[in-house]
Amino acid sequence: MNTDRILATYLLETPHPVEQAAAVIAGEQSSGTFVAVPGETPELKARFGAQIEAIELLDSVETPSLPGSRPPKGADAPPRYQRTKIVLSFPFENMGANLPTLAATVCGNLYELSDHSGLKLLDLELPEAFAAKYPGPQFGIEGTRRLCGVYDRPIIGTIVKPSVGLSPQQTAELVHELAEADIDFIKDDELMANPPHSPLPERVAAVMRVINDHADRTGKKIMYAFNISDDLDEMKRHHDTVLNAGGTCIMLSLNHVGFAAAAHVRRHSQLPIHGHRNGWGMLTRCPILGIAFPAYQKLWRLAGADHLHVNGLQNKFWEPDDSVLTSIRACLTPMFGGYLAMPVVSSGQWAGQAPETYRRTGTVDLMFLAGGGIMAHPGGPGAGVASIRQAWEAATQNVSLEEYARTHRPLREALEKFGKLRA
Repeated sequence: MNTDRILATYLLETPHPVEQAAAVIAGEQSSGTFVAVPGETPELKARFGAQIEAIELLDSVETPSLPGSRPPKGADAPPRYQRTKIVLSFPFENMGANLPTLAATVCGNLYELSDHSGLKLLDLELPEAFAAKYPGPQFGIEGTRRLCGVYDRPIIGTIVKPSVGLSPQQTAELVHELAEADIDFIKDDELMANPPHSPLPERVAAVMRVINDHADRTGKKIMYAFNISDDLDEMKRHHDTVLNAGGTCIMLSLNHVGFAAAAHVRRHSQLPIHGHRNGWGMLTRCPILGIAFPAYQKLWRLAGADHLHVNGLQNKFWEPDDSVLTSIRACLTPMFGGYLAMPVVSSGQWAGQAPETYRRTGTVDLMFLAGGGIMAHPGGPGAGVASIRQAWEAATQNVSLEEYARTHRPLREALEKFGKLRA
């Protein structure tokens, strides 16, 4: 690609000629506006204007996907709405290595335009100049594995539940139970940060006493992702609290702290950043509006997220499996020659999803988080963790779960308890 331009790929739906609608977006997001203004000279437009790089016509529909679009003036017949894939390029000179302004350029006011009835950012290609300012994930997959002491299989984890309501001591008691179950990773729920009923400093102290004691006894240090999402100065203090207590991970609610705050925490942090994407559905669930994960995750990898949630196969949410698989592959695709992020598979997971997840991704470089699949196992949490490990052993050895379960009781009990996956 041209090293001084940003390439942005969109899915566009419009009742106007596609070239015209694309030109309106390009103008609105660079040097132009709805009317010619003094100073917008041909020379300025040539240097700073966005350009249309490619147009690929797709299908057309009779009704608009989104309200508020305006058909061409003077049209005699009801319009058809053409769907197309377009690639626009923006000069790096318009923004420099500025992540918030990059986001404002490629997914800002362009969604408001009435010339189209649908627009979704699908992917991005960024100049190397961004890597000079934003170092990306500090730990990524290798660093996370080193801190967890887990290699050659997924990192198996869970989420503290109930999401809210537990005191610091109650949280520590649950962590003790999970530690005895030989779990690798635990995280706060996104709803739990620094509330009055469980202040973060008190929760960190209580939980880390358990984790440090367990590490002293067994040699294994569980990674706990403390949710430090807050105002900027507080997040830095929260990070230091976790670090000084011997913790090995912090968590951010990415969509709600924002790019600049996440990047600032990354520059300060000595710990992996567990990137939780809660709120993601409002950005992507509409098929013709928002941002797709391949573009989304590049922005957050740039900001420094080491782990990124990707949902899971046959999950409890709306997302289809093919979309989840695309997200996993996106995190594992190098950016600037590296910048890999650990995909975090979660949402209604248990041992039963392991074979299909492995078959369709071909990787064990992921976190596999299960709540009920661990805590509700009939043999207790320890058997729940074991059942997931056994399921991944079977998957990587190309042995069916039913066959492996004959000689592995925790897996057999999981299959009996949770049943077969839906067809």
